[in-house]
Amino acid sequence: QLQASGGGSVQAGGSLRLSCAASVPSTVSFRSYVMSWFRQAPGKEREFVSAINRDSRRFFADDVKGRFTISRDNAKNTVYLQMNSLKPEDTAVYYCAADRQIISSGYYGPHSYEFWGQGTQVTVSS
Repeated sequence: QLQASGGGSVQAGGSLRLSCAASVPSTVSFRSYVMSWFRQAPGKEREFVSAINRDSRRFFADDVKGRFTISRDNAKNTVYLQMNSLKPEDTAVYYCAADRQIISSGYYGPHSYEFWGQGTQVTVSS
């Protein structure tokens, strides 16, 4: 189970930090999950934003590189998305996703992930 939080409304140029807390079985390590963020704007398909893998390697969509960072705290079973220099086009519902079996070529496709959070709204005004 994934619980996303931290969304809100900000002006362009502002910052937000999203959190995604995972509940994992006691027999499974949170560290074994690839954790990712996707977003979906009204009328658009869900798109990849960022991922952090088991080795804490980070991956970003081109339009967020240099503005967003992703991190994970394995002790807290939580992944974070720090979003800086926000733009109106970043407005969307942001979803966290997790999977243990995924390989790197699948990070960017939403259909590769087994577990999803409920989404948190991010609204950036100009």
